Amino acid sequence: MKMFTFVKGPIDANNYLLMDEKTNDGILIDCSSPEDTYIDEIKKTGVNLKKIILTHGHFDHILGCNRFYEEFGCDIYVGKDDIEQINYAPQMTLMLGGVKIPEVTCVKNTVEEEDIFVLGDFSLKAISTPGHTKGGMSYLSNDGKLFSGDTLFKGSVGRTDFLGGSFDDILNSVKNKLFKLPDDTVVYTGHGPSTTIGYEKTHNEIAFS
Repeated sequence: MKMFTFVKGPIDANNYLLMDEKTNDGILIDCSSPEDTYIDEIKKTGVNLKKIILTHGHFDHILGCNRFYEEFGCDIYVGKDDIEQINYAPQMTLMLGGVKIPEVTCVKNTVEEEDIFVLGDFSLKAISTPGHTKGGMSYLSNDGKLFSGDTLFKGSVGRTDFLGGSFDDILNSVKNKLFKLPDDTVVYTGHGPSTTIGYEKTHNEIAFS
């Protein structure tokens, strides 16, 4: 399995492209820019993009969805309780002082806890991790990678002061779900550097507040 990381969009969100080496079929986790240059970078990998899986519905993680859907025709998935976030995204950009973005109309598939996405010998299992948003999802691979979106960061957790956010819920998600994973689980976050579960259990003071 090949993995490519792209830091894209107005808030430098991490997008992760996972590609099966035998078939070149791929899954993109989060899609934060509609720019042609980003499309070109994806194409240069040689991927056959089959799915886009969103960790949550905030605008900075979905800005590229319409453009990517037009270009690749791939299915796009989000946690079933984050459809409201997808619909709210244009208003959220205005609230934060930005320009109103177009409605994202191409997200037609929903994800629930323990749904599994298979890519060759590689698989991703959905873990429901509400708190940053109501329908936030993390994705655990069968080779020890966790894609945490904006639930868990290195030394911190996601903010909870937007629509559907809950500090109690995010602490529960981190402590009672993500921290139950093996310490050597590598965490690929929605923004910033990667980390490990073991490091966060020792150093993440917010998670233990």
